[in-house]
Amino acid sequence: QVQLVESGGGLVQAGESLRLSCAASGRTFSTTVMGWFRQAPGKEREFVAGIVWSGGSAYYGDSVKGRFTISRDNAKNTVYLQMNSLKPEDTAVYYCAVKRAGYRYEDARGYSYWGQGTQVTVSS
Repeated sequence: QVQLVESGGGLVQAGESLRLSCAASGRTFSTTVMGWFRQAPGKEREFVAGIVWSGGSAYYGDSVKGRFTISRDNAKNTVYLQMNSLKPEDTAVYYCAVKRAGYRYEDARGYSYWGQGTQVTVSS
């Protein structure tokens, strides 16, 4: 079992930044591949970013490339999502999850142990 707890969401204005955190417990975090997804009301869950266990490679959804950065600190069992130049369309609940082998990063079916999510609201 893995427990994931997201934090850091809030209300910001367009152009501002936020950093989300996802704290993991219950399993060897350093060997997991982690991902961030988001879901806006009435929309499907969307892949945001993923990172391999070593932190050496990261992957991003097209809508956030160049603005968001995913990172991890295995000593703290935490993965982060730095979000810069936020836009109103980034408004959503953001979730972190553990990726399973054999699935594409963008495929939400390939993730298990989802957190409860943290709300990000960007006003124009």
